[in-house]
Amino acid sequence: MEKWVYTFGDGRAEGSAEDRNLLGGKGANLAEMCNLGLPVPPGLTIVTDACNHYYENDRTLPEGLKDQVRAGLRRMETITGRIFGDTQKPLLLSVRSGSRASMPGMMDTVLNLGLNDATVAGLGEDAGDTRFAWDSYRRFIQMYGDVVMGLDHEVFVEILEDEKGRLGHENDTELSAAEWQEVVARYKQAIREELDEEFPQDPEVQLWRAIGAVFASWMNARAVTYRTLHNIPAVWGTAVNVQAMVFGNLGNSSATGVAFTRNPSTGENALYGEFLVNAQGEDVVAGIRTPQNITEEARIASGSDRPSLEKLMPEAFGEFRAICDRLERHYRDMQDLEFTIERGKLWMLQTRAGKRTAKAALKISVDMATEGLISQGEAVSRIDPASLDQLLHPTIDPRARRDVIGSGLPASPGAATGEIVFTSEDAVKAQEEGRKVILVRIETSPEDIHGMHAAQGILTTRGGMTSHAAVVARGMGTPCVSGAGTLRVDLRNELLVAHGVTLRKGDVITIDGSSGQVLKGAIPMLQPELSGDFGRLMEWADRTRRMKVRTNAETPADARAARSFGAEGIGLCRTEHMFFEGSRINVMREMILAEDEAGRRASLAKLLPMQRSDFAELFEIMHGLPVTIRMLDPPLHEFLPKSDEEIAEVAAALSIEEAVLRRRVDTLHEFNPMLGHRGCRLAISYPEIAEMQARAIFEAAVEAAKKTGAAVVPEIMVPLVGLKAELDYVKARIEAVAKAVIAESGVKIDYLVGTMIELPRAALRAHVIAESAEFFSFGTNDLTQTTFGISRDDASAFLSTYIQKGIVEQDPFVQLDFDGVGELIRIAAERGRRTRNDLKLGICGEHGGDPASIHFCEDAGLDYVSCSPFRVPIARLAAAQAAFNNGKV
Repeated sequence: MEKWVYTFGDGRAEGSAEDRNLLGGKGANLAEMCNLGLPVPPGLTIVTDACNHYYENDRTLPEGLKDQVRAGLRRMETITGRIFGDTQKPLLLSVRSGSRASMPGMMDTVLNLGLNDATVAGLGEDAGDTRFAWDSYRRFIQMYGDVVMGLDHEVFVEILEDEKGRLGHENDTELSAAEWQEVVARYKQAIREELDEEFPQDPEVQLWRAIGAVFASWMNARAVTYRTLHNIPAVWGTAVNVQAMVFGNLGNSSATGVAFTRNPSTGENALYGEFLVNAQGEDVVAGIRTPQNITEEARIASGSDRPSLEKLMPEAFGEFRAICDRLERHYRDMQDLEFTIERGKLWMLQTRAGKRTAKAALKISVDMATEGLISQGEAVSRIDPASLDQLLHPTIDPRARRDVIGSGLPASPGAATGEIVFTSEDAVKAQEEGRKVILVRIETSPEDIHGMHAAQGILTTRGGMTSHAAVVARGMGTPCVSGAGTLRVDLRNELLVAHGVTLRKGDVITIDGSSGQVLKGAIPMLQPELSGDFGRLMEWADRTRRMKVRTNAETPADARAARSFGAEGIGLCRTEHMFFEGSRINVMREMILAEDEAGRRASLAKLLPMQRSDFAELFEIMHGLPVTIRMLDPPLHEFLPKSDEEIAEVAAALSIEEAVLRRRVDTLHEFNPMLGHRGCRLAISYPEIAEMQARAIFEAAVEAAKKTGAAVVPEIMVPLVGLKAELDYVKARIEAVAKAVIAESGVKIDYLVGTMIELPRAALRAHVIAESAEFFSFGTNDLTQTTFGISRDDASAFLSTYIQKGIVEQDPFVQLDFDGVGELIRIAAERGRRTRNDLKLGICGEHGGDPASIHFCEDAGLDYVSCSPFRVPIARLAAAQAAFNNGKV
């Protein structure tokens, strides 16, 4: 019989951390902690394969699962001395999800399962605390009614708030046993009236409905959104962890908390976390009560007057700190832990690799390598390259005037400015309209994931540093201020009230996630400087990687930015972008509208000094580094006006008749311009354009070399070549110009002529084209279009549907299609180098900045990748990781 259940408890477990794919992250780590002899409440894990069976078989559970769960429960009963469903000494359970990838808050949890009208009395008598028992029962009904039965959470919140108001209580902890009993009665009445069914009293029914609900939550909207954002496959499934309850709400000698072994925002090597006395775990992350600091050092730093765990429960704190140190050394990574103290006894409920900001990840990796806990190569491999985007967030200019209207906790670093919105739906709508917003909530919940992703920043008035908003924002790299209690949010009227200032939806605010300040209006920002831990890690990365990293740039600003980020040259300079600047566009239009070659050459003579100046400046900025310049690529009609109004305006500027201009526009119109008169086809039809560009390049190279003293070796790239004869024709024109400039200047110029491989035919005939081409640069944007027969501009209409329906896993314009486009790249690389063994190979499409695509480029033996300036650090790190993972260092 297939094994569906793995048990753990009493120092023994059937699984371990190695079984993550089968047991999920939570189950594997509970088993590992148990094997280490740590205090873990006993339990069982239903494997992820059971989740896949559930969805593959019309949401039914596999045969044999119930018997295996019952056997696991009997083992838990033996260890705890309690019986599930017993009215005297009941065993209560938690039922939690646990995917192999951490998905905090995205799936469902049920606590205190097993309570009913009979067992609640036995629990109270056994604990000697009737109030605790009824508090636990109301928590169970509230959670089960929402998660399993589907009654909106807000129904229960309204009842509780109404009762507290009627009784004159401010906090939940003030309610007595009798008062909780009344709340329970109202909860059950609400279920009866809203759902037309009774709250289930049979613990066995409760358990199996809860297990089904956890499996069902794998496909809830927020979980699907989270998986899509983090590229987590649906086929991984979730495990279900059923564990004996331990109680942090059993009086003032009990507590519950969340902690990180190092600071997840800064990376500082200091225990970091929060706890609540007389509470259960969801109270800490939900922000219902403001939590207390775990360490005395953190309490003093925060200015809190409430005691730390270190002072309040020194014995339990000492044991907890020792466990934190042991787990970090064992896993060799920063850990995120959940714990409960039940009447002075410490219990560990979870450990996992802690989510952290990019800044913290860098510091933790560098520090751990320095401490000898991990190697430098491991430090490099542990940083998610995409997370470096977080380091590129702007910060508030320290010289700027700050109109502070409130403050909270610095939950996720970076600063953001935007219009206030109060709902996730409004945040998404604003993003679609191109508006930047700050999502303002009392507290966020997993249902807000889409709005949090759409917003520039997040502001909540409740919650601590480990609240849902804080954890999710840090993972996304989105600035966040949480627990801003001095602010008041009026969701009904869409108002934010602060220090006498009332702000409405659409008003602009700025949040500083590094200081916790909330400011009125837009505040000047500064770009970050990449140094310190970033610099050290990137030094290690640069020593590790084999491939070079260039940038796609045609403006001086982009080139300088790329150099500051470590670019080792320009892999793609799109010359057509230069023609759109200022008055140049009209000169370009003159050339296009000219009646003959003489007229075109006259206009090109005006463009020559402009192009030469552009290239010279790029060569000077790159100071001897390679610069690949692509000759004119787009069809000529892209430079001409489209609307009647634009045609009239351009005709007047060029002093020609509108009819003449309109006729030329109509003549150049193409039904499928992506496959039309563009690239090398233009250079063959109008060789004078290629000659002007070649002269501008060579004259600029001479000029820059004289200024900088560094030799310039331009790489001239002919686009859209499918035939060797096309490249030969254009190359001959380039060589003729080179000879002329060398003769005129008396300066020897070294240069390369190559081509973009962006057509399947070019890839297949690479061995022939390489007879003339001295380098290949794979233009993967167009190669993807021509391989799939998909227009990148129109693909969004259906690619999202393809992804949702599992036709493709990724958008091929975001992540390289390894099987199709990738196969063409491998073919071209192998065949091209068979002809010319020193053939330089690179990639210059948008995929050059995608980490997964960069790993493919390493495998394929490319010499460099080229990407946008702000993705250069990402590419440097991804290239190092690819080399490290391939064992090439």
